[in-house]
Parts: sequence; C-alpha cells; structure tokens
Amino acid sequence: MKLAVITDSSAYLSEDLRRREGLFVLDIPITIDGETYVEGVNLTPEDFYAKMAASQALPTTSQPSVAQLDEILSSLPDKGYTHAIGLFLSSGISGFFQNIQYLMEEHSDLTIAFPDSKITSVPLTSMVRNALDWADAGVDFETMLNKLNQKIAKSNAFIMANDLNHLVKGGRLSNGSAILGNLLSIKPILYFNEEGVITVYEKVRTEKKAVKRLVEILQERTADGDYEIAILHTNALDKAREFQQLLAVLGLSAEIVPLNSVIATHLGEGGIAFGITPIV
Repeated sequence: MKLAVITDSSAYLSEDLRRREGLFVLDIPITIDGETYVEGVNLTPEDFYAKMAASQALPTTSQPSVAQLDEILSSLPDKGYTHAIGLFLSSGISGFFQNIQYLMEEHSDLTIAFPDSKITSVPLTSMVRNALDWADAGVDFETMLNKLNQKIAKSNAFIMANDLNHLVKGGRLSNGSAILGNLLSIKPILYFNEEGVITVYEKVRTEKKAVKRLVEILQERTADGDYEIAILHTNALDKAREFQQLLAVLGLSAEIVPLNSVIATHLGEGGIAFGITPIV
C-alpha cells in the first residue's frame, strides 16, 4: 500500500510536516475587501489581523477547490499511490465534505476514504500526521481508519471568544445577546458539538472566570486517557502563555499554536482556546 493523505490549509502544518512524502494540501481562500489570499502563501497571520482591523466588513472564506482535489486524485495512480485519505475541516463549518463524496466513485483505481474530522486546526493536524506515520509503519488501511475514527470521536476544541460582535456577524450569537453580553462582561465558551458545528457551550461572567472554566473543561475532557493538547489563540499570545502556565501547574504540557485565519474570521482577535486529540 502506498498512501496519500490530503488535507486543507485549516490544519496547522509545520514546514517539516508539509515536506512529508505523501501529503497534499488544498488551499482555503480568504477574501478581504475584494482581494483573495491564502494563509501561508500570500498572507501571514499578522497581515490577516491588520487587514481585518482595517476592513469595514468581515473577511469571508471559500471552500477548498473540488476541482483541485479531483486533479490530485487523478494524478496519484501514476505516482504509485494505491490508497488515499482525505482529512478536511469539519463538515459542520464547511459544505466541502458533502460536496466531495462523489469523487470516491470517480476514481475506482484508488481506495479512498474521506472521514469527517469534525474539527480543524491542531487536532486535524494530529490526524494527518498520524495517518502518515501509520502508513510508514505498515499499518493496514482498515486499521488506520479505525484509529482515525477513535481520534475523531474524542477530539475537540473549546474556545473563549473575545469579540462578541464577530460571533453575531458569523451567526453564533444574536445581536441582543451580544449587547447584553458586552454589558455584563460575558465571555462565551464555544466548542465543536457532536456534528462538528461550532456552537456555544457555556456563557461565563468575566474573562478570568472563563479561563478558569476552560482549565476545568480540559481536565474533564482528558481524564479518561492520554491526549495531545494544544493552546490556540487569535493574536493573543500573552493570554495563551498565561493559560500554558496554568496548565503547567497541573502537570499538563501543551504547545502554543495560532488559530488559522479561517476560524479567526468568526472569532475575532483576542480569543484563546485549547484543542485535544487522543493518543491511539
């Protein structure tokens, strides 16, 4: 078996991971004031926040290109690939997953699977990296899919949003809730529900209490085993470092990673989060 793993740019991909043989990446375009960008290609996180702050309207994102995915799949057999796994951002925040299902029948010369990750960012990255590692170790395709499903079932991200106005524009909160929330200093905690949709988990008074609650949720969600933990943020490195220190006191280690611009579009600046995925 020679495996190709295909993902999208909502995953956090280090340069070392991008260079792995067998990895293919679809771009997610971001449009700001009529101009189209791709994070990591012609847009840095710093540029994104500066452009978003200067723009009168929220940036918008498009789905990855189905045609590009089709081209990649068409090219794989000639390169010796026999199997392909597509791991993309959650079907709950993009219609891409539904739009690509027909491609499995179009490429009968490949064994293809498109598991719904129901997540994005670092948990998605972990799935991608693990699939490549398992292929290198000679793990068979069905076992690999079973392992991925185990990871998907218990992966999640919990997010403390800072900008309620962005949540209103993104359809996560009503305008009335945002006005009341701002007056009362409410910090909503969001998460990916069972369908992979970002929705409100809890509403907590004050940022200090919200951060404390994030720590509690993290402990609850990782109590049943070993997990990879990442601290995520939307241009809020100082907050992320403070959260990292809180976890260190509890004996938990976590890397700090910026949330990609696709998610930051809906959250605005100043948010922090954690992402978890089980080690299987």
